[in-house]
Amino acid sequence: MIQKIEAIDGVIGVIIGQSYGGKSLGKHSRTGSVKVQRIEQAGIKAATQSAKGLQELFIRTEAGQEKPIAEKIADLP
Repeated sequence: MIQKIEAIDGVIGVIIGQSYGGKSLGKHSRTGSVKVQRIEQAGIKAATQSAKGLQELFIRTEAGQEKPIAEKIADLP
């Protein structure tokens, strides 16, 4: 999933943060699911579901591209 995010135009990179074992994005989440938590200046705070729990992500974006990129991330399969 990280490779799909990195391939979106305007994404500079993905920074992997802390992981939380045993946590979940919700009942219907599956491994690889990504949830945008908030849009910040020059980036997007998100979390992805891994086989072992949650993984924090910070998606570094080009200035002004945060909202369109967040929408594309939400539409990823």
